[in-house]
Amino acid sequence: MFGHWTRRAALAAAIAAPMAGSALAQVPAGQQPASQITAVMQADVRIMDPHVSTVYITRNFAYMLWDTLFAMDSQGNIRPQMVESHTVSDDRMTWTFTLREGLKFHDGQPVTSADVVASLRRWGPGDGLGRHLMAATASLDVVDARTFRLVLNRPFGLVLDALGKPSSLVPAIMPERLAQRPRTEQNSELIGSGPFVFRRDLSVSGATQVFDRFRDYRPREEPADFLAGGKRVHVDRVTWRVIPDAATAANALTTGEVDFIEMPAFDLLPLLRRNRGVRVVPLAGPNMWQGFVRVNSAAGPFADPAVRRVLMMAVDQSQGPQALGATGDLALAQCLSFWMCGGALETTAGSEIAARPDVARAREALRQTGYRGEPVVIMQATDIDAPRVGSEVVAARLREVGFNVELQAMDWGTVVARRARRDASWSLFGVHAQGFDLSSPLTHFYIGTNCQDFPGWHCDERLNPLLERFAQAATLEERRAIAADIQRITYEIVPAVVWGQFTQPIAYRTSLEGVIPSGIPVFWNIRRAAR
Repeated sequence: MFGHWTRRAALAAAIAAPMAGSALAQVPAGQQPASQITAVMQADVRIMDPHVSTVYITRNFAYMLWDTLFAMDSQGNIRPQMVESHTVSDDRMTWTFTLREGLKFHDGQPVTSADVVASLRRWGPGDGLGRHLMAATASLDVVDARTFRLVLNRPFGLVLDALGKPSSLVPAIMPERLAQRPRTEQNSELIGSGPFVFRRDLSVSGATQVFDRFRDYRPREEPADFLAGGKRVHVDRVTWRVIPDAATAANALTTGEVDFIEMPAFDLLPLLRRNRGVRVVPLAGPNMWQGFVRVNSAAGPFADPAVRRVLMMAVDQSQGPQALGATGDLALAQCLSFWMCGGALETTAGSEIAARPDVARAREALRQTGYRGEPVVIMQATDIDAPRVGSEVVAARLREVGFNVELQAMDWGTVVARRARRDASWSLFGVHAQGFDLSSPLTHFYIGTNCQDFPGWHCDERLNPLLERFAQAATLEERRAIAADIQRITYEIVPAVVWGQFTQPIAYRTSLEGVIPSGIPVFWNIRRAAR
């Protein structure tokens, strides 16, 4: 129906061929050196400045090079990372932080409070949660070389959540001189504070990124726990490879040419599971994904909110994950919560329009709008499975409804570049995002960016006061009630449409030990088993 099943058969044949014959075919043809790890990542890294782009490959890159003040552990707790200790006043308006001793940047200079303050001032205004923290900040000042102080101008219940947020934009700490550069100007000089050094001299744009262990990095004493704890690196080098073809990447994993795949194709999971040298690990909780189409609310046919609401009536969430290959316990049948099903803020508020998708009802609603056959341009990223398949499924559904759909294939980097055009050159683009970003209105890319200069450009003045109330709320119960109100408005204005919630497994060689199962790939704590 969507061109997926033909592709599935072809991929299966391609990967099965080198594995067929005997058990000997499952013995790796080429082992990686014990001191190196090679990983296939979701895309090429085109933007390397952690404070500039929300794309996940930039986030993943950030965690290789930079460290953060606080970090989330596997239970969702925010724990100190670069910070040694902190105190808070009785009224919770004054926060004082002390850095750990011995922290260094990759150029050998010490990490100081001046670097931290400059980094936070650069990161904050561009980040959904950071923006609210900065708005609630009366002062952010250096006390001494290892101490800085944050004073609030109004209650803000998410100070540590902001400083330790796990996903984009990462609140990465960089040298003061680089943090003073405006966010509109990307830093090309990459001086990190984290466990790996980027080897630009060995990297090839579009093909490989190479990282060496930073020998002066000082990990915390406690064990690694997701993004928190001691980030101990047990290998000398990690190489990221870009392999757009899913079958080629999977074959490289089965033969031992690579050690890790961030997003193995769903089509190939059964075959990878049958290989004794490969481990496939499904991820749960905030590691789960929701697939979306982001809507251009500023120009083209979806500038009309009535036409946007037709999308909600049309999209059937049972189709997207099934076409992707995320079947059984890898996907939910339907999720009507923009804050992820299974999350603390899960709600169905306002979802009546989407609860029972129906082509006939959507077709009739479309006839009542001012839509007259204008092109609906869907940008389809073909190098990442979920956006590729989700775009195909939504395109097919919208054609049934009566939209004049143009599905334009391109790589994800081109989507990111083209989505910045605030004109009718695009109408929708397929994307998927993790629960780390979607479980709060303040961090949700397509809701928390209300009335901001963010591709899609939705704007409803009712949302901003609610977002501010959410930021000030002191209890989970208060936040749940406010999140429900925000979602009701979201279903009215349709900044994006969910096409499914699912888990994206990772896959890696069984010779790797200490892999942290996470939708944010990290390469500390990993060592290669003795042969």
